[in-house]
Amino acid sequence: MRFLLDTCTFLWMVSDQARLSEACRNNLVDPANEVLLSSVSAWEICIKHKLGGLTLSEAPQQFVPKFRAMHGVSELALDEPSVLQLPRLPDIHKDPFDRVLVCQAIEHGLTILTPDPLITQYPVRTAW
Repeated sequence: MRFLLDTCTFLWMVSDQARLSEACRNNLVDPANEVLLSSVSAWEICIKHKLGGLTLSEAPQQFVPKFRAMHGVSELALDEPSVLQLPRLPDIHKDPFDRVLVCQAIEHGLTILTPDPLITQYPVRTAW
């Protein structure tokens, strides 16, 4: 399967694996799965760190690629077809980062690894 990490899932994978469900941990280590982190999550991490709402062991520009590579996670760039899914989404989630992750998952046929109950209300595959 191809999985897209919610930003919190990536952060917990790196620093607090006990917060991940057992099924999530199994999906992350299964070599048959492709695991992706969106550039949108990198953007969210940078903003939250800059505003003081997220403490990291190093600057985001080192943290994200270092731990993405360490965990075998590929990057997913934000593309126009994904963004153009936005007008089709119902107004369930107010978080713009999560809404774009949903769009990317729809456009690229990905399953989002997330504990967020609002994301599960969208027409997208999720797992936790």
